[in-house]
Amino acid sequence: MKNSGSYVMAYVLADQQGWLSSGTKEEPFEVVPSGAFGPLRTAVRQEPTTADFFMWEHFTTKFYFDNGELKRIGEIYTPWPSWMIAARDPTDPALNTMAEKLNAGVQHYLDHEDEAVKHITSTMEYSEEDAKEWMKTVQFTKDTRGVDTAVVEKTVGILKKAGVLDEKAGNGPDLVAVKRAEKAATA
Repeated sequence: MKNSGSYVMAYVLADQQGWLSSGTKEEPFEVVPSGAFGPLRTAVRQEPTTADFFMWEHFTTKFYFDNGELKRIGEIYTPWPSWMIAARDPTDPALNTMAEKLNAGVQHYLDHEDEAVKHITSTMEYSEEDAKEWMKTVQFTKDTRGVDTAVVEKTVGILKKAGVLDEKAGNGPDLVAVKRAEKAATA
């Protein structure tokens, strides 16, 4: 679907491969919306195929690689964090409370790896081995308050290239209310 994570990641790939032309609205490839994960898997397997490939998270699809339903042809990593927090009013005291609770949750997760593995394997189609491998790839910030403006600038640039944001969207520093360097002063 247009503007989905898979759609945007296709543009990240195109940008990395040099397939995007500056200043043109021409798409470097045809995007065929297939919907949720099940229809995507069908789209690349059915004859005739309705999609050449799709992009989805590695460990979510690994079960389907392992059972032979899908073939893995490569990997690409997001050039930004998987989660960001947006708020209408950055001075709302509830944000500090929320950040404290998120920080405590992250610390609990890090301190209780066995519990985390059990949760992951009981709620998703991950084996224990895959859950542990996935956990090795995940990095958490030490404090959820504040944003690195360079990350936002890079993300905005890619979203503009993908047509998700237009030129009026602003730039990274304009979109960040609590910058990483300022968080210590507001914590």
